[in-house]
Amino acid sequence: MRCSTAALVCPLVFPLMTATAAPLNHLAHEKSPYLQQHATNPVDWYPWGPEAFAKARAENKPIFLSIGYSTCHWCHVMERESFTNKEIAAVMNANFVSIKVDREERPDVDGVYMAFVQATTGSGGWPMSVWLTPDLEPFVGGTYFPPADAGGRPGFKSVLGQIAAAWKSDEKNIRAAAGETTAKLRAITKAAPIADAGLPGVAASQKAFADLAASYDANLGGFGAAPKFPRPVIFRFLDAVANDPDFPAADREKAVAMSSETLRKMAAGGIHDQLGGGFHRYSTDEFWRIPHYEKMLYDQAQIVTSSLDAARHPGGESHLDTVRDILAYVGRRMTSPGGGFYSAEDADSLKSSDSPHKTEGAFYVWEKSEIDRLLGDAAPAFEFAYGVTAAGNAPAGSEIAGTNTLIRAHSEAETAAKFHLPEAAVADSLAKSRTILLA
Repeated sequence: MRCSTAALVCPLVFPLMTATAAPLNHLAHEKSPYLQQHATNPVDWYPWGPEAFAKARAENKPIFLSIGYSTCHWCHVMERESFTNKEIAAVMNANFVSIKVDREERPDVDGVYMAFVQATTGSGGWPMSVWLTPDLEPFVGGTYFPPADAGGRPGFKSVLGQIAAAWKSDEKNIRAAAGETTAKLRAITKAAPIADAGLPGVAASQKAFADLAASYDANLGGFGAAPKFPRPVIFRFLDAVANDPDFPAADREKAVAMSSETLRKMAAGGIHDQLGGGFHRYSTDEFWRIPHYEKMLYDQAQIVTSSLDAARHPGGESHLDTVRDILAYVGRRMTSPGGGFYSAEDADSLKSSDSPHKTEGAFYVWEKSEIDRLLGDAAPAFEFAYGVTAAGNAPAGSEIAGTNTLIRAHSEAETAAKFHLPEAAVADSLAKSRTILLA
């Protein structure tokens, strides 16, 4: 990968392999970049497959299944805290057969065990941590675990010890409970025959629209509270409503307004990379201001489609700017020299070449002093337009506290009025400043 700054500071675009010395476990020859990231862990990882299953049955050990993907921030954190910890690895190796799965490579496996985790804990996410019987039936599930007990939450090492002890003392009941749970999940997820189910009618669409309208944030855009995701499937549904004569004219107009305004708020927020283009995964706050900084190819594709839909409606021409921005970013950063596409760009990067470890968002955030130094006399106008302050807008206590994620806080017209300058001069100055900061 080539990058305009020091290569060590750039977020990684996958697939990108780093040469390592003598891999220690069974992931060494896997093609997945995520699995290869774990190839030198002291954990005796296996890929999903018959070798691991046979080992679990032969040794009568439960399986620890860890599912994630190459650009997942909390996957990196759990690896750094737990999977590289030799003491924790020793507990895992002695008591479990440990399997690593890349959810992008095996969405089928991810889907099965995500259903279990969501059903038993009420939520899901990655890294996903699931304990299975040797027959692959789940009996304990969760997501990220800190390495040690803290704040009333059990640490990973404690959880491993408790599950290992329970398996040794109560294996029969664990197997029975896992079998019952698996049977229930199969019954719940079994698809009804198409002939019996039929297709949802207008009433179902009207109810879905009413539910979305009730959860719409009229001030900030989006649906529901933080965290806020782009959720392009909602934009596509609203576009369908806008073009559906079965809906009243008022509802059709409201569908356009909800979709269009949400896309505009997203484009002005920090979830949109104001310098490099493209959209980050989601916003951690209701303002679309501070994102989870990884970028996914499928998000770019779907937001392009949603923006094109929005641009077709009266007054929606500005959404074409978002389309051009995303496509330029994908062409520059997510397209390989051979013409293929990278699946994701990492959330984590080094603050500097001598940083001891990576930090989420370090590549994207700015201290005001950095911008002052780089832009000189042009800095005040840029900082007003993009919401830059000395205190920063990152959450207090976070790894990036005191820094700014750029947002479009004021328009070119508002910036021109603030500094008593012609609007064209402001537009030119901001464009030059963006070019300097991107470089």
